[in-house]
Amino acid sequence: MLNNRRTAVLKVAESLYAAEEAIDAALARAAELTGAMVTARTEANLSALVGQDAFEVSAAAVATLTRARGELVETHKRLSNAKIQVGLRTLAVGDMGKPPVAEIEDGLHLRSVA
Repeated sequence: MLNNRRTAVLKVAESLYAAEEAIDAALARAAELTGAMVTARTEANLSALVGQDAFEVSAAAVATLTRARGELVETHKRLSNAKIQVGLRTLAVGDMGKPPVAEIEDGLHLRSVA
């Protein structure tokens, strides 16, 4: 039973980390696009009116991706709590990621061994 829980947690963690990586990449690319639009307009010596509508929707996409990233962060926190609820507080996920910030701040990731 415990092995089944561990397997389930590791599968979910793998999916979570993939989703976090994907949203970070999408956010970075959308921000690059928005920046490139501003730079291109300036370098082409065009009026600020040119492409303003495109800039606004690109900036809105960045804001939307930022909110989506926040939702994934909240998902991560809640899954960390769920892991504890199923009795797997100390389950390490290997090289799939870092411990949550709260565990680092509380020193919970460090264990003394006698």
